[in-house]
Amino acid sequence: MAVLIRKFKLPTGMMKEERIDDADRIERYMQFFDREGKAKLEAGQKVFIDKDEWQLLED
Repeated sequence: MAVLIRKFKLPTGMMKEERIDDADRIERYMQFFDREGKAKLEAGQKVFIDKDEWQLLED
């Protein structure tokens, strides 16, 4: 089961981490990434969009 991790900074300056394990939501979020970004995620690397950090982990 894959887990998509999103780390982002709140307007207050506090860092927050969201763990997405629902396959439908992961598929929907993957549409945000270009081909290169998807390849990096599938390899387990971190990808940045604006100020958000994304990482896809396979169990």
